[in-house]
Amino acid sequence: MSIRILAVDDSSTIRGLVSRALKQAGFEVYLACDGVEGVGTLPDADPHLIITDINMPKMDGFGLIESVRASAEYRSVPILVLTTESGTELKARARKCGATGWIVKPFEDDRLIAVIDKVLGR
Repeated sequence: MSIRILAVDDSSTIRGLVSRALKQAGFEVYLACDGVEGVGTLPDADPHLIITDINMPKMDGFGLIESVRASAEYRSVPILVLTTESGTELKARARKCGATGWIVKPFEDDRLIAVIDKVLGR
C-alpha cells in the first residue's frame, strides 16, 4: 500500500523540494498552494499525513489545521507544520489547533523523512 501525503505550501519551490524528497522516499504526493486548495484536495488525496506551511494566502496553515480537525473523515490524520517560523507562541497555537509536529525550513530531506516515518510508525 502506498502512503499518501498532502503537502500544502504557497511557494512552488518548496512544493517542488518537498515533492521530490517524498517521492524519492516512496510516498505518493499530492500538492496544494494554499489552505483552501488543500482542503479541496482532501477527498482526492485521502492523505495518511499532511504537511503544511503557516503563512499562505486565502487560508493559512492554522485555518487548514482547524478545517482538517473539524472534519470527521480526516480528524485523525497527522499534520506536520513546515515553516520558516520558529516562535514558541506559533508552535503553541499550531499545537492548540491540532498540529502533530513542527519542522523549520530550510529542511534536510533525511530529517523530513525521519520525522514522517516516526509520526506514521514506519
